[in-house]
Amino acid sequence: MHNEPNKTVDPAPAPALWRSFKLAAIVAAPVYFDAAASADKACLLIQDAARQGAVLAAFGETWLPGYPWWIRSEGFSSGLQMKCRAEYLASAIKVPGPETDQLCEAAKKAGIDVVIGVVERDSTTRSSVYCTLLFIGREGKILGRHRKLKPTDFERRVWAEGDGIGLVVYERAYARISGLNCWEHRMMLPGYALAAQGTQVHVAVWPSGSEDILAQAFAQQGSCYVISVGGLLRDQDIPDRYSALFPTPADLDAGGSIIAPDGTIVSSTTQAAETIVIADASPSRILSAKSICDIGGHYSRPDVLQLNVNRQPMRRIVES
Repeated sequence: MHNEPNKTVDPAPAPALWRSFKLAAIVAAPVYFDAAASADKACLLIQDAARQGAVLAAFGETWLPGYPWWIRSEGFSSGLQMKCRAEYLASAIKVPGPETDQLCEAAKKAGIDVVIGVVERDSTTRSSVYCTLLFIGREGKILGRHRKLKPTDFERRVWAEGDGIGLVVYERAYARISGLNCWEHRMMLPGYALAAQGTQVHVAVWPSGSEDILAQAFAQQGSCYVISVGGLLRDQDIPDRYSALFPTPADLDAGGSIIAPDGTIVSSTTQAAETIVIADASPSRILSAKSICDIGGHYSRPDVLQLNVNRQPMRRIVES
């Protein structure tokens, strides 16, 4: 039976492939040195991002309870510095622990996935901390964690080195997601490990601002969306007791960006003010980019170059 001439035919519902989804970069300041208060604030921000329709919300590097800006000041062994170092260890969190339980509950209540940087205390010695990127699902469970492989420059004064356990991609209903901390995007191999697993939405976290050159490069190489996000450090965010140890906040960049698979910045902010950057992501745009360049698939040469990833946890004591 033929359709009547000039009669409009309703199109079939769009397949999931063509349905866009929203991503959120949460640009905000934690409550420095206060894990409980930072967790409370994070939960409110998670709810806010969900209300704006986001399926995934990302915070900056070690957002909970804050990046150690004081490591850049002089007199690292001074009395004030030593007090600051001790409090930083004391304010680190366990994974899992009370703060992560709270974040999981917030993610479940809001129905949103969350990627957040935390200062994670070593469960054995309780005297070392890691720069950890935590992945939380909307089901209210921890999907996994990634500890920064190599702390950058001054950061080696406070953070221990991570392992390869977290170099994985997480399958979600809307996309495969991944994440790295700051200058891990300069290391090249961690990024390739994730791209070769088919990441589609990548979270790039920074202490402040967003290093869009590295994030844009990752988006192009991985043929994926990138949420590039950092925290904030302003005068009002610095605890009075440690104000002498912090750099001038005006010298710090601020902001966050959401970047498309071709490296185009879709949405961004550079204001030193708390905000949530929201943008739509298109599954078809991801697949179109990967059809041209899939560096872990048809655009690779495993017969010439292969990457070996050690996923064993670091063990300092082996009992037999």
